[in-house]
Amino acid sequence: MPHDEIHESNTQLHGSWRFFARNSIAGEVLDLPEVSIASSNVSWSMMNAAFLPGPVETEEALERAVSTAARHLAPKGRGWMLALCEDQVPLQLRERAGELLAPHGLKLSMVATGMVAEHLAPDMRPRPVMEIRQARDSRGRCDLADVNSRSYDMPLPSGRETFDVPRLFEGDGKGFVGYRQGEAATGAAVIRVDDVAYISMVATLPSHRQLGCAEAVMRHALAEAEREWGIQRTVLHATPAGLPVYRRMGYRPVTRFHFYMAEPARSR
Repeated sequence: MPHDEIHESNTQLHGSWRFFARNSIAGEVLDLPEVSIASSNVSWSMMNAAFLPGPVETEEALERAVSTAARHLAPKGRGWMLALCEDQVPLQLRERAGELLAPHGLKLSMVATGMVAEHLAPDMRPRPVMEIRQARDSRGRCDLADVNSRSYDMPLPSGRETFDVPRLFEGDGKGFVGYRQGEAATGAAVIRVDDVAYISMVATLPSHRQLGCAEAVMRHALAEAEREWGIQRTVLHATPAGLPVYRRMGYRPVTRFHFYMAEPARSR
């Protein structure tokens, strides 16, 4: 893959987490020589993240990065995440990453595919009948949070703590919820990062899946991004379940990321 698109996928992932951290109630962004931290300081581990600022070639360099992140994030007692891009870590080192990161409580949780689209492909099927609303108030933000929490097996209070924050969905961030059969069924958010529309928080409740709900709310979000920001280029990081949907929409894979999670400290 072109090096510039791999770099873009990294900067978009990091930039979106920085956006969430900077606009959260107690979030922080910290750039250190060994590691970059973008933490919302919430109970949802994935939102307290550490990133490599560039490629690492040796076990010693990876250990320095993760040790620095752990010293900063672990004492807070919350779970946290380390994101590793496959193109920043040699294969031999990547194969040993799980063993090297385990002493810090980090375990591989998910592999995501970084994807990009210069513009979306046309709709290939009719969109489902539902009402899509922008998350402009606490109810809308909580609906978006709840759809994500239920889809990713997180407690509802953790989702609301993380996402029921007005600044996350103002200015360069917009959240959308699709309502179907009387309930919040699907949701997505779009964030402007370096004049690219970054898609996040895509989720659909199980009873509404396989109908095109996620695609519909994403297309709506991206249409709003183009209308308001004049942006067509879009980046996301796909779970394995979402990968076929995004390919159909016109996204193409660029690189992959390994997300390692550390659980919150147990209270004594």
